[in-house]
Amino acid sequence: MSEPLPLEAVLFDVDFTLAKPGPLLGGPGYREAAARFGLDLDPARYLEARSAAIVDIEHHPELDHDEEVWVRFTEDILRGMGGDGPNIREIALEITRGWQRSDNFELYEDALPAMAELRAHGLRIGLVSNTSRDLEDFIAHFRLDVDAWISSGRHGKVKPSPSIFLAALELLGTVPERAAMVGDSPTDDVDGARALGLRAFLLDREGRFGGRNDALPDLRALPAALGLVAG
Repeated sequence: MSEPLPLEAVLFDVDFTLAKPGPLLGGPGYREAAARFGLDLDPARYLEARSAAIVDIEHHPELDHDEEVWVRFTEDILRGMGGDGPNIREIALEITRGWQRSDNFELYEDALPAMAELRAHGLRIGLVSNTSRDLEDFIAHFRLDVDAWISSGRHGKVKPSPSIFLAALELLGTVPERAAMVGDSPTDDVDGARALGLRAFLLDREGRFGGRNDALPDLRALPAALGLVAG
């Protein structure tokens, strides 16, 4: 078996990989938004409701970017937290609008150190996200040192479509065999990237995918997984 080509670039998913939603987009925020419409939600059920909603996500059959997917996803979370009734959609729309604001997010503490380590090894860095959020604003807000970025909202296709990965690699001036992908979705990030020939790693911060040998507990483990430093 031939040796893999030298690594030139690393692609990162954004949400739940580099950044997490702040309180306004978590359990307390859902409860507050619903309360304005007379619904009483249980914020303690947010994580369980979100995990269940992830399982039920159905992308567009042609993997076109479809904002309605995320509205339905948010509605599922609201119902999982105990909400129901005619105002669910309006509440979901209000919450999804909050996802457009960069200041509603927080970087994970390991994100910047991991990216700096990749830079120290001369690697280019790109972001690939299934979102309609303005990634240029997001990058500027958090002062991220990246070379390229692409969102499904602008590109038109969502991960795991090959085209969004190829578009990101083209911006980085490299090819799949010289790149790696890191993200929290086994299907969108890992399977989608590997289908093109990228190396791919599943970021499993919550330990939901025990037993996988490609799962990283956090981004501190990434340099060793890429063979940049001793494990």
